[in-house]
Amino acid sequence: MNLSKIALYGGAVAVVGLVAVGLNLLQKVSEAPQSSAASSAATSTVTSAEKSGPLLIDAKDPLLVSMGAQIYANNCSSCHGANLEGQPDWRKRGADGLLPAPPHDENGHSWHHADALLFALTKDGPAAQAGGDYKSSMPGFGGILNDAEIEAVLAYIKSRWPEEVQQRQNDVSRRYSAGG
Repeated sequence: MNLSKIALYGGAVAVVGLVAVGLNLLQKVSEAPQSSAASSAATSTVTSAEKSGPLLIDAKDPLLVSMGAQIYANNCSSCHGANLEGQPDWRKRGADGLLPAPPHDENGHSWHHADALLFALTKDGPAAQAGGDYKSSMPGFGGILNDAEIEAVLAYIKSRWPEEVQQRQNDVSRRYSAGG
């Protein structure tokens, strides 16, 4: 699938709730300082534009990516797939009202979002980020994985995207860091 079709599908899907999640995260980032653990983890390869600024995760670090692959296999692949393919019909809510796990490969929407948002969604879970009565079957992994492990998983996911998709997503993260 070419990138224009991916962008069209991604734009069309706009994943229900993620706009609200993004707006909620922007508000939280602007209102509260980030914990020092998130910005100063000793094993972190994440850089921060400011003390409270969003993250840029390095998908080119082979050790980080390797660690992330292991963590993903143990914690994420049962829902998101061993090859990041997600669950069937991930754009349609099930009978329970929940969206199936989306793909994290280039056919999904993950690369449309800044690293800081992906980090927060993984750490806190989509429902916590969206607030209100938003429901998701994805839990927050903050009580299971530490910040460096979450960063490693995201580095692994990003490393699996084609180079052009990685560049576009890094641009999204940089714009997010710059406030726009």
